[in-house]
Amino acid sequence: MREKSLKLLVTFHTTAGAMSMEKLCKRQEIPGRLIPVPRSITADCGMAWCTVPEQRSIMEALIAREGLDAENLHELMI
Repeated sequence: MREKSLKLLVTFHTTAGAMSMEKLCKRQEIPGRLIPVPRSITADCGMAWCTVPEQRSIMEALIAREGLDAENLHELMI
């Protein structure tokens, strides 16, 4: 079993928003992956972009610049 660590999760209103985030992050070589939203939080589409907390400012800038339909940013131990 993997040891839990602090992660930054970006949740979305739509699956299309989550897929757009994945595409943009892969293109810009921003580390992370799509995961199911943990039960401790809720999100409209059930998917979240998971990355390290140090990427928070980059994620906020990307969301604003690209107009993504991000719902919220969460820091969780997962």
